[in-house]
Amino acid sequence: MSLRDNLDRNQPPAVKKEVLNRIADLLDRNGISVDEVGRIRRVSLYQSLIKNDEGEAEVHDLAAIQLAPTWEEGPIWEPVRAGPTVKLPPAKIKPRRDTDWKTAVVLPDCQIGYFREADDTLESTHDEQAIEVALALVKDASPDVIVLVGDNLDFPEFSTKYLTTAPFQRTTQASIDRATLLCAQMRAAAPEAKIVWIAGNHEERLPRMIAANAAAAFGLRRGMIPESFPVLSVPFLCRFDEYGIQYLPGYPASMYWINDKLKVIHGDKVNSSGVTASKYLGREKVSVLYGHIHRREWAEITRQDWDGPRTILAASPGCLAKISGEVPSVKGGTDLDGRPVRRYEDWQQGIAIVEYLEGDNPFHLELVPIREGEARWRGKDYRFLNG
Repeated sequence: MSLRDNLDRNQPPAVKKEVLNRIADLLDRNGISVDEVGRIRRVSLYQSLIKNDEGEAEVHDLAAIQLAPTWEEGPIWEPVRAGPTVKLPPAKIKPRRDTDWKTAVVLPDCQIGYFREADDTLESTHDEQAIEVALALVKDASPDVIVLVGDNLDFPEFSTKYLTTAPFQRTTQASIDRATLLCAQMRAAAPEAKIVWIAGNHEERLPRMIAANAAAAFGLRRGMIPESFPVLSVPFLCRFDEYGIQYLPGYPASMYWINDKLKVIHGDKVNSSGVTASKYLGREKVSVLYGHIHRREWAEITRQDWDGPRTILAASPGCLAKISGEVPSVKGGTDLDGRPVRRYEDWQQGIAIVEYLEGDNPFHLELVPIREGEARWRGKDYRFLNG
């Protein structure tokens, strides 16, 4: 509201002008700009009768003005209004199938192994339901490569960390037989795929036990076939040659590169009180898929590089082992007969599916959870069918 709006509209123009002049003079004498006046609260005009030095009466016109500064009312801006009405034509972008993209399926720790129940039947430490669902996903994904992150054999009889109780003894042959069946199942599910098995710390139990306790048998091969696998090794015992499976020994150094921006390792880090992914992000320069921890994790970090920002991820698909205490672990226990006490671990089951372009190119990662023998991927349900 302007100064002029604060005046009585019924006053004569001459009076209004006189009042405005007096107000303007008052503001000027006090160093107040008109722009700083928000509104005039009150204006009082009156006369004062005083005597001059000669004793004569003089009439003086006085004015009192009460102002409200602009900052008292806050900022003035236009009110928020609804946005404009917008009509756009339908988008003409259509998805395009690029045949240069390839697919990799990553299978985490199976921990294939057994212990004996009281009636001498074998109970598995791997989860048959989860493995069956994973194989069904492999078949539908039609991968170019299958990567097993390691610890697919538990080998409790060769452990130097955990006591091998009686129920776990004499189970190694059954474990090798089941792992060999897994090799055949993978090849049947993906006849043309490259299959890579990375050694984990559990597979390394076998050669370390031989080196420590039967050094003369370490590295023995079939006669006159020096390029073959040692006869007391995972790839020989599980017939990798027959199923066309590549074995990468040397835990924890071995790794497989899906493309130049993503590698798969078994892993040698565990953060029991937090996310292990952060440990890998702290040391890696490229994205990494890892196992070992039996938990599903995914974390990313963006760093400023010499040519701009670079984002990498570290992820774990979980495991294909039982999560209810059958696998010997630091949190597991046994009863008086040496059999595992059921206790659910902080583990999760699942696999990873990666679509990628070869070379220094992008990739797209999906973690597919498996819960109680069930999974869902791309609109299709997968359920374990017993028998």
